[in-house]
Amino acid sequence: MDYDIADIALADLGRQRVAWADANMPVLASIRERFLKERPLEGLKIAACLHVTTETANLLRTLKAGGAEVRACASNPLSTQDDVAATLVKHEGIATYAIRGESSEVYYSHIDALLDWEPSVTMDDGCDVVSRLHMERPEQLKQMIGGTEETTTGVIRLRAMESANALGYPVIAVNDANTKHMFDNRYGTGQSTLDGIIRATNVLLAGKVVVVAGYGYCGKGVASRARGMGAQVVVTEIDPLPALEAVMDGFRVEPMTKAAAEGDIFITVTGNRDVLRTEHFKMMKDGAILANSGHFDVEIDLAGLASLADGERRRHVRPQVEEYLVPTDRGDCAVRVVADGRLVNLGAAEGHPASVMDMSFANQALAVEWLKAESASLEAKVYGVPREIDDSVARLKLESMGVELDVLTSAQQEYLASWTMGTK
Repeated sequence: MDYDIADIALADLGRQRVAWADANMPVLASIRERFLKERPLEGLKIAACLHVTTETANLLRTLKAGGAEVRACASNPLSTQDDVAATLVKHEGIATYAIRGESSEVYYSHIDALLDWEPSVTMDDGCDVVSRLHMERPEQLKQMIGGTEETTTGVIRLRAMESANALGYPVIAVNDANTKHMFDNRYGTGQSTLDGIIRATNVLLAGKVVVVAGYGYCGKGVASRARGMGAQVVVTEIDPLPALEAVMDGFRVEPMTKAAAEGDIFITVTGNRDVLRTEHFKMMKDGAILANSGHFDVEIDLAGLASLADGERRRHVRPQVEEYLVPTDRGDCAVRVVADGRLVNLGAAEGHPASVMDMSFANQALAVEWLKAESASLEAKVYGVPREIDDSVARLKLESMGVELDVLTSAQQEYLASWTMGTK
């Protein structure tokens, strides 16, 4: 079996950690049990470009249990857990191409290794595999049954492809499932982002001014958790509706040109580029901490920051923290960037808790099953996760938590179906 990982000797440690995550992923485990019996994914070759973590390993095990052939690579150069990559190869027989800290050149060579295998399904986290396939290997599009996409950023790219009539096969926007974005993005990102910042810096959040750029589900989670730890939270937004929601949730909303001078910690979660730019860096306090929790490392203008520091006045001050000295009219100010501006929750921590990823990856597994069953009737466009899948994931999660739901009476069902019963 071909593979490219850091150290196969880490496999046993990885297996222990994968088992720990599995104990907190009961929904995915129940799907895997059914898949083992029914083998609904027989005949599929799935190329999974995802964060190679303990939770992802359990998703890949589930896909393999369903009968699919599976290979994996990393969806971010800093997100790979090397012991997990090793256990996937040694103990699960899944060819894996992922090394923590790999260069961009190696990163794309790993994607190419997956595509050389000529898969029939892509499973993406950021749309890099889909993009590479369309731009570099259009001749392979005809053999694709479909794909899935895990992230907000990736779905944005896919919808742009669809609008430009450039999308060559159907892709399911797993990110848009309610049991994904309402929980993974808000509770997972909210907790794991602060976890990454605290692990890297050991900073006390209480009393700090935390500036959160973007108030989507991820931003809501980060802002809520930061306030819960005693921080004063400022939100920046470009969209009036989430900005209004942030105000009604009790946060200050300001433009970044004002917030830049006030913040102690800046967290970007927008999915857009250059959210923090040179004009903002010049205004920041000495010792300001910058972290990004958007998928790509473009939200902080690191090239602009390096140019302000003359490219030389920068140094590593802690593992995963680089300091830039920025000249200002107040003298030199230290601006500190966590995890190279990449996903801070995976670059400086372990990513989302397994109990949250349980729902997200349950959606992934069931979406692939649905994709295979419906492939003959699907067009080359972006599809949402079917409501029945979303509901089934929610019900399975509630059952695993010991939570029971009410049931409508026959009179209630009749009332909801009627248009004649009004005020009495």
